[in-house]
Amino acid sequence: MAERDADRDRDREPLDEDAAWAQLVASYGEQPDPEKGRWPATGEDEPEPEPAPRPARPGSFIVYAPGVGPRDWETPETPETSEEDEGHFIPPEPPPAPSGDVTSRFAWLAVLGGPLLLLVMVLLQQELTWWMVTVGVGGFLGGFATLVVRMKDGDEDEDDPGRGAVV
Repeated sequence: MAERDADRDRDREPLDEDAAWAQLVASYGEQPDPEKGRWPATGEDEPEPEPAPRPARPGSFIVYAPGVGPRDWETPETPETSEEDEGHFIPPEPPPAPSGDVTSRFAWLAVLGGPLLLLVMVLLQQELTWWMVTVGVGGFLGGFATLVVRMKDGDEDEDDPGRGAVV
């Protein structure tokens, strides 16, 4: 049986890859004929007529090759003008950063500083004493609790009651 397959492979012509690729490119985007049902692997090499160019259908799109397309254009050369004539936009100075109250600052210092203290001591291979662990963990928990308690609730906004028009 294997000999029969080997004989059949020897009788077959080698596949012309360039022609196969050209056929694939030429038929790109076309729907196969359901009646014909031709697969390239069947070995049926019927010459196909060149497809007539179809008009663009509504809703279709154009695929451009890389480096070619509607956005590949150079800006036209403009004569040089002085900066006085140009009127460049200069942004205004940004408003100052909001300054938080002292309690919020210390709460953030505790939330970030407590774990940072423990991490530095571990990285420096220092002995963690009971008071250092208490400061690190307690600072984090206390700062976190302070920030949570001081969070503003969205319902406390008295300027905008949110219940309809204000007369």
